[in-house]
Amino acid sequence: MGLGFVPLGLAFGALVTQSGLHWWWAGLSAALVYGGSFEFLLIGMVTAAAPLAAIAGTAFMVNVRHVFYALSFPLHRVTGRPGKAYGTFALSDEAYALTAGSEASSWSGRRILWLQFFMHTYWVASATVGALLGSLIPDGVTGLDFALTALFTVLALESLKDLRGDLPTPALALFGAVAARLLFPGQMLLAAFTLFTAGLLARRLVSGRRPSRA
Repeated sequence: MGLGFVPLGLAFGALVTQSGLHWWWAGLSAALVYGGSFEFLLIGMVTAAAPLAAIAGTAFMVNVRHVFYALSFPLHRVTGRPGKAYGTFALSDEAYALTAGSEASSWSGRRILWLQFFMHTYWVASATVGALLGSLIPDGVTGLDFALTALFTVLALESLKDLRGDLPTPALALFGAVAARLLFPGQMLLAAFTLFTAGLLARRLVSGRRPSRA
């Protein structure tokens, strides 16, 4: 999982220097923001001197999906306020995907924190290296950003294995994504999560009303 961060981090670091920012911006952003896709957006907003309110609003809209993640992220296994604070800060799509699987049900809070720490370290290191070596990467190199798409594809396939024939769940996810793309293209991610969550709640409500079998 950490290695999946490397090509994307290298691309991010190279983009930082090619945008005219100092190389240390890449490592600083990766360490303190740690927002993935938002960090790519942040580069353009910083170079364009966007207002702070616009940056804050964009950060909220891009990362509001973490509100949904927090509903089932096993933060209760993490002990101590510093650990819980870092676990909340370092919550990423990949960390959530790994800890939400059935195999992670027995993982300790210590293991969860180490998992998040190493992912964070991979991202900071690869972004810094990409910024330092950004000038050596030819402009014609393409496809580095597809590493994230490939990573999520693998995670989705692994999640399907955990569902064990529960086809309605991925069907609801697919329906939510397609409907959000057609109805709310400007806010697809937030709309897709909202529709998917609403579908899960509605299915739970309907199944709860069914009479139980003796």
